[in-house]
Amino acid sequence: MDEIVRRAVAKWPDVPSVFNWLALDRRGNWLIKGERISNPAVVDFIGRNYEHDQQGRWFFQNGPQRVFVDLAYTPIIYRVDSDATGQLMLRAHTGTTHAAQRAWMDEAGNLLIETPHGIGLLEDRDLPYIADQLTLSGSAVDDATLEQLFTEFTQSDVELELHLGEHSVRVSRIRSSDVPRRFGFNPQPRPASGEPEC
Repeated sequence: MDEIVRRAVAKWPDVPSVFNWLALDRRGNWLIKGERISNPAVVDFIGRNYEHDQQGRWFFQNGPQRVFVDLAYTPIIYRVDSDATGQLMLRAHTGTTHAAQRAWMDEAGNLLIETPHGIGLLEDRDLPYIADQLTLSGSAVDDATLEQLFTEFTQSDVELELHLGEHSVRVSRIRSSDVPRRFGFNPQPRPASGEPEC
């Protein structure tokens, strides 16, 4: 969090929160009332001051005011990137880079990746590349096998692995409806009873 934001919170601790204004889409774009924020300085500022509370509600700390975020799916969106040496890594929509710890595939073929930063959806534009980094029981996965995995989706694990740079992680299965509970976040935060809001 920016130091200027910390000082504002300390100076004005009781500013009512904002709900139902700011959203995060499935490609990591910030939206205000459905309109994409395109100013890079504003996007960076939101990303640096994006956190969550103990109830799993993600918010942008805008000076002394919390602006809670409606999530299209997960609180983080990851993209595949490479560092200066060419090593593959994950870049969060907030700009930070991370290594994968675990991965899940949902019933629609979406790939969710957990890093120390949190659970996130892999941006759909990176899925074709990532498909080439998957192995099943040690062998490359072709399109027909991937299609069969989606068609015969169950909660049981298979020996599917994702290879990203020097890291390999097992890919488990998960239902999209189970993701918020499993990872402890609230995709549509609303004020609690009696909680003030703007």
